[in-house]
Amino acid sequence: MNTTDWKILVFLGLASFAVLACGSDAPKPPAVTIAEPGPIPASAQRPGDPDAGYHTLVNRGYVSCGIPVEAFQASPAPTEPGHSLPGREGLNAELPHAFNATVNADGVELVVSNCLTCHAADFEGELVVGLGNAFLDFTSDPAVWAEAFGAFVDDGPAAAAWAKWADRVGAIAPYMITNTVGVNPAPNLTMALIAHRDPDTLAWNDEPRLAPPPREPLPTKVPPWWRMQHKHAMFHHGAGRGDHVRFMMMKSLVCTDDLEEAREIDRWFADVRAFIASLEPPEFPFEIDRTLAKTGSAVFERHCAACHGTYDDSPTYPNLIVDLETVGTDPAYARQAVEADRFLSWFNGSFYGQGAEAKPALGYVAPPLDGVWATAPYLHNGSVPSITALFDSDSRPTFWRLQTDPPVYDPKTLGWRYQELPHGKDGAADPKEAKAIYDTTRHGYGNAGHRFGDSLDPDERRALIEYLKTL
Repeated sequence: MNTTDWKILVFLGLASFAVLACGSDAPKPPAVTIAEPGPIPASAQRPGDPDAGYHTLVNRGYVSCGIPVEAFQASPAPTEPGHSLPGREGLNAELPHAFNATVNADGVELVVSNCLTCHAADFEGELVVGLGNAFLDFTSDPAVWAEAFGAFVDDGPAAAAWAKWADRVGAIAPYMITNTVGVNPAPNLTMALIAHRDPDTLAWNDEPRLAPPPREPLPTKVPPWWRMQHKHAMFHHGAGRGDHVRFMMMKSLVCTDDLEEAREIDRWFADVRAFIASLEPPEFPFEIDRTLAKTGSAVFERHCAACHGTYDDSPTYPNLIVDLETVGTDPAYARQAVEADRFLSWFNGSFYGQGAEAKPALGYVAPPLDGVWATAPYLHNGSVPSITALFDSDSRPTFWRLQTDPPVYDPKTLGWRYQELPHGKDGAADPKEAKAIYDTTRHGYGNAGHRFGDSLDPDERRALIEYLKTL
């Protein structure tokens, strides 16, 4: 892991997710409903100002605890912006894109994480806001690095600010360490955070109020933000219904200790939701065979549109959860969600559940496919490295690793270049090599299912891939 990665890692906090937790001393936990596979009904969303939402994302301290500025600047990691984002103000303009500046109640200027840690990624040298980062490394213990910042902190309010943040990182660290580079632990670390929270007041408890989640996170991939303009539920298994604002703002829960702060962030995030819903996918930056793509459009209509929608002048999207037996993809993530009664109940009875509901299903949402060419690797767990492999299940590698030095996008296969390996993690020469390997024999990492492309002949597959470049 390079120094930029570890600085991002210790600031992650949490990504928006809604399989949450119930306080053990609650007199009567709220009811939990598991959804049936099928269409997800629409819910009215609050209006907001997209420009104000973008300003909040890249300038405001919606995560309110972090590292004192002096310590951040004195640490050995790079602190320059790297990618320049428009609209960054003051100290924000001098920080890497995954961090914002804020001032806490004691007047301490802090550097804190923002949503772009996971929801922005480099593509062909440009930072694409809203694209999930497929190369983040969560395989190291972030508590080690959080503690290391303490060496650069003076006594007094700055030390208290660092201690609060470091303690929170330490509490969730055991639940956010993945065994593979590139997969995201957001659901697990969110459940770990909720285990420490009072559902009525949001007060933090040093000891968990309920049993934490498993220590090894199930792998998930981060879906692109531009899909939210189509989706009725936010997450792969159909949870995240009702008021999307309440789910999107939950990154702040690593530090939000009372309802007053939560309500203020809620006001900001009505605008953030509007910004996210306004995003459009990037255009495919390479050559497209338009004649072949037109043929592929007909293939898509026959074989894909019923689940994934249509993308012509009158687009449609069915918001459909496909049951596990039909889709056949790794079931572990969906099963964990529907079995997590204590987490679902916590959410539904908390501030975050007011107007929103954590309601997963035993299945996976067939996502919108606009910009799908940019979103490799594929399936909810990122187990298939390219669209070409997705459409031909026999060609999917059992063991593989992404090329990272540098990452290279393959416009022919619609995926990042990777190396197929003859062994999994157990055959690696050392722990560092093992962490880079995606091993589909591991629990939750399976690459089976979604075999609908197997019925296509090679010409149909080529045409379909060409069509997907146009979305």
